[in-house]
Amino acid sequence: MTQPLQRRLGRTGRMVTTLGLGGQASLQWTAQGLDPVEIIKKAHALGINYMDTSNVYGPSQKYYGQAFRQLGLTPGAGNYNAQARANLFLAGKTHIRTARCPKGARFRSNWSDGMSDGFGAVTAVDDVRRALSLMFGDGLGAYPEGAYLDSIQMHNINTMEEIDMLFEGFDDPTADRPWMGALAAMLDLREGTNRTGCNPKKEKLVRHIGLSGHWNSAALMYAIQRDERRILDTLLVAINASDGQYMAHRHNAIAAAAAAGMGIVGMKVFADAAYYHKAPVFSNSPKDVYYNVGSSDLPSDELIRYALSIDGVSTLIIGIGHIDDDPAKCQLSANLAAAQLAAPLSEEQMAAVEGRVNAAGKHSANAYFQRPAMGLTPPRNVGVESDSSMPVFGRVALRISWDCAYAGASAIDNYVVLRDDQEVGRVAHRPQISRARFYFDDVFKAGTPAGSYSYVVRTVDKAGNSADSICLKAVP
Repeated sequence: MTQPLQRRLGRTGRMVTTLGLGGQASLQWTAQGLDPVEIIKKAHALGINYMDTSNVYGPSQKYYGQAFRQLGLTPGAGNYNAQARANLFLAGKTHIRTARCPKGARFRSNWSDGMSDGFGAVTAVDDVRRALSLMFGDGLGAYPEGAYLDSIQMHNINTMEEIDMLFEGFDDPTADRPWMGALAAMLDLREGTNRTGCNPKKEKLVRHIGLSGHWNSAALMYAIQRDERRILDTLLVAINASDGQYMAHRHNAIAAAAAAGMGIVGMKVFADAAYYHKAPVFSNSPKDVYYNVGSSDLPSDELIRYALSIDGVSTLIIGIGHIDDDPAKCQLSANLAAAQLAAPLSEEQMAAVEGRVNAAGKHSANAYFQRPAMGLTPPRNVGVESDSSMPVFGRVALRISWDCAYAGASAIDNYVVLRDDQEVGRVAHRPQISRARFYFDDVFKAGTPAGSYSYVVRTVDKAGNSADSICLKAVP
């Protein structure tokens, strides 16, 4: 069998197939008479080595556990194949933002969703252990030595406040801190340390830490900017041919994650089946799972190739509704064949796919899971102050500084600095991956007459659109 195409998953250094197995569709909402374990086994047989699931995907992890025992991927079992397990990249998720919180308090935990398998989770650490128990252990809390997740992702990030909670205590993870964000404890589980007091056995249960998000590119960018130690190795994010109709992940979060060296995993390639048979709303019923291979209006292979042509994307996770011995009828085989993309589509080819989506009346397909379009924004938090580092050689300066703008449907190109409506400088845009701000020093000769100057910073994108900041007054 020919091995499927692989790409490097960012700084994880791992090579992953360009198609991964999603943990939803029939693995979560299983129609009567369908065996999801067979989907997992077929994905493994086809050579797919990136597999996705979550603690809020109902029985998904349980089905993985059944498949893994049959495939020899369970540590300690008599048929265990350590090399086969090492070749698999198993990505889990937690929706819980804390590793410790005051008794009775809870922050952004969606555990009470009716999908528990018999024991609850209070913290993100509990969620990791639960996942390991379901996929490698007894399903009741125990898991074998040597069990681990290749990544644990902070699931469905939507707001800056959630990011602040995740980072709570990260720089000072004292064991008696009443609130502890999930990230400090995930680092303990990665390194086998116990700085937080949440890993007393000093277990190494995860290899990498990541984020996932559908809605808000701005929040995902904020997480990357806060991650000064670069512990966030992966980003799972929605990306499809409707991205430009919304707050585009392509030119915002994906661009920032790629600049930070993160491995990028795409999802919602078919807009959660809203490109096909369902309305753009969340659903949790087997009747809303899609069981066909594309449609005549929107061939699935074009949509897959579109998403894999986005700069930085390593793999796509796609939930599978149906497998079949006939490759033309099998979603898994057809999607994998489409993902064997040797070279990315051109911008013209990508625009043609976008046109097909719009012609099919699917321009609003991402409505329930992606933030509405904001268009190109001005630079944020623009400030002007005297630059004390510049009064040399008889000169003084004003420093104009700002945080990045958000892109619309086109990537940002540069920022223009205007003094009294006249251009005095340009600064090239780059993804802002730290809290270091953009700046321009407006230099005046010594003896410049005293007076007040007006400054505006203008964002310019590659399509020629622009957006101006508010006008600020300053005196050199």
